[in-house]
Amino acid sequence: MENNPYEIRRRTVAENLAARRLDGMLVWLSPNLRYLSGFTGSNGALLVTAEDAILITDSRYTIQAAQQTTCRVRIASGATVLEAAAAIARLRLRRIGYEPARMTCDTFQAIDSRLPLKASLVAAGGWIEELRMVKSPAELALIRRSVEVNSRAFEETVARLKPGTRERDLAAELEHRMRRLGAEKPSFDTIVAGGAHSALPHAEPGAARLERGLVVVDMGAMVDGYASDMTRMLHVGAPGTKAKRMYRAVLEAQLAAIDAVRPGARTAAVDAAARRVLKAHGLDKAFTHSTGHGLGLEIHEPPRLGRKDNLRLKEGMAVTIEPGAYVEGFGGIRIEDTVVVTAGGCEILTPTSKELRVIG
Repeated sequence: MENNPYEIRRRTVAENLAARRLDGMLVWLSPNLRYLSGFTGSNGALLVTAEDAILITDSRYTIQAAQQTTCRVRIASGATVLEAAAAIARLRLRRIGYEPARMTCDTFQAIDSRLPLKASLVAAGGWIEELRMVKSPAELALIRRSVEVNSRAFEETVARLKPGTRERDLAAELEHRMRRLGAEKPSFDTIVAGGAHSALPHAEPGAARLERGLVVVDMGAMVDGYASDMTRMLHVGAPGTKAKRMYRAVLEAQLAAIDAVRPGARTAAVDAAARRVLKAHGLDKAFTHSTGHGLGLEIHEPPRLGRKDNLRLKEGMAVTIEPGAYVEGFGGIRIEDTVVVTAGGCEILTPTSKELRVIG
């Protein structure tokens, strides 16, 4: 199966083990395991060596593992950690890479304490995430589909929205709609925040009713394992001068940042493009987070587009562009699209229009 994407990815890891002075790479349950094997079960580990790839899981996933992966599957008779340590010993591996951010201390200690005397776990964090940053055409097609499902759910829900709806009820309806349209779940807990509550960038929807004022809706769908992310603004009743002025400033900042996205551009430069605009409008101190982030198998993954992030963008990266401004006691505004870096700049995947929509 030469064109199997998982086999190609595992081969890339296998071919780079020697350069990292590793005999094997142990990937614990995470999106990285799915990226390399296709396995989606809730218990699993993948051991990649120069010659082999072994998926370790338990008997609940005997059929699923055989269906989802071309790796050699090992069904653990006991704990997965014991089988992983035993596999390392059988293969006489000495230096085994692992991911510190993806493995608990308990799991690390359980494996490390059972390794042969001359074997050791070696931190190799960020390696698989680096491979995941540039998406294949097939991955971009899945992200595009996720974006489209998410936008349809938004349009269908907002078309029926009435003033007085509770924040949490709107959030629930958005998530229900995206599932009905083909999503397996939201890619994160949907944010709906109205009035002064919208000044909290990651507000949790509550029992408050959406009365006159700004409403932030930040939502994303997960479709076939790939995430989307979008923020759009509503206003209950006619917006006043301050709201319209803030909205125009954030939209201008977002468009400036999108215009800065191209292969070779520094992620910090994209962030700076948004901040320059907001500073010109006197809103630079009201922008309290980064301008964007990568997304794919996870809603937040590298690259990050912040002040101190100097990674160069590459064709095929999928990122969000989401500047905002938040004024305590008044409200907040954020506008977010999912975009993909192309040879000539970028393509905005999000089809939803960006006007400030008036409800009621």
